[in-house]
Amino acid sequence: MVGAYPAGADASPFAAGSPHHLPLAAVPSAAPDDIYDEVAYAYDGTLEGLLSAIFAAYERHENPTDVVPESRLQPRLGQRVAAIPTNMSHAARVLRGVKRACGWRAAHAVKQASCSDEPDAGTAAYRFVRYAMDEQKHHNCERCRKRSSCPGRSGAGPCPKMRGRALSDITHPAVERLFRISRSISQECEHLRQFVRFQHLQGESVGDDTGTEVWFARVNPKASVVPLVMDHFVERLGVQPFIIYDEVHELAGVYDGGDWHLVATAGQGDLARALPDPTADEALFSEAWRTFYRSVSVDARYHPELRRQFMPKRFWKNLTELQESPATLRTARS
Repeated sequence: MVGAYPAGADASPFAAGSPHHLPLAAVPSAAPDDIYDEVAYAYDGTLEGLLSAIFAAYERHENPTDVVPESRLQPRLGQRVAAIPTNMSHAARVLRGVKRACGWRAAHAVKQASCSDEPDAGTAAYRFVRYAMDEQKHHNCERCRKRSSCPGRSGAGPCPKMRGRALSDITHPAVERLFRISRSISQECEHLRQFVRFQHLQGESVGDDTGTEVWFARVNPKASVVPLVMDHFVERLGVQPFIIYDEVHELAGVYDGGDWHLVATAGQGDLARALPDPTADEALFSEAWRTFYRSVSVDARYHPELRRQFMPKRFWKNLTELQESPATLRTARS
């Protein structure tokens, strides 16, 4: 079958007794016969689902031509579709194996691919992991001066010198696509860190208790990067609860002052309508920010093309400084 490993193929690097050993059970040695020429893996669109699909490829001794979320799957002619259930333990083992063999940067790039909206992001992550693991497995120790004391000598484990190099080989087809996706996601994360604007909302009143006030921000990124930027805002806001709502992907990052978690809002309507009203001084501070923005601008150096380059227009509707003030709107209506 096209896409399956030959009988003498190497065992999974995530299996017990492999050079990249993790405490795993033995995996099947052969894939079932099939009449199809290719196989596609469909997962649930999460990071854990993507890692479970990578694990399944090694476990079943298959080489899927596509690894895509179920919502974006478009099977090809003659292609079998295998639905891969999410397995948290399998996902954790794959992530630990990638970190151990290829370094933190490679594991982070795989995480970023799981947040991308590109249809081939899952496939790019799988092909990269396959390539990186194979490179580690077949490294040559003959001319290494530290081969006598190296824990990875003779294929016994990952080579410390090669650890982290896989993502640097951007000329290789298996690396180049993931590198581009990772760079795009990093840029989108930076955009969110720059262009998130919070509103101060009142706390829910329960009797004499006015409740805890919360900061709310609405964003519309081109990739589901809210999980990747939550730690940044937790460090910035400290113990202050906040919500970052991704209206494009219908996902909210909620921080309660101690820990943060993700809430899927699909089918629940607009989250902003269910939140409390802004505080009494929110309008004052918003107007002060707009005044500051206008005062520091230099009309003689106005460059709209450059502003759109550094401040993508899709963020403008949620930027406080680019919204008309209530006083201006009232004057225009009158």
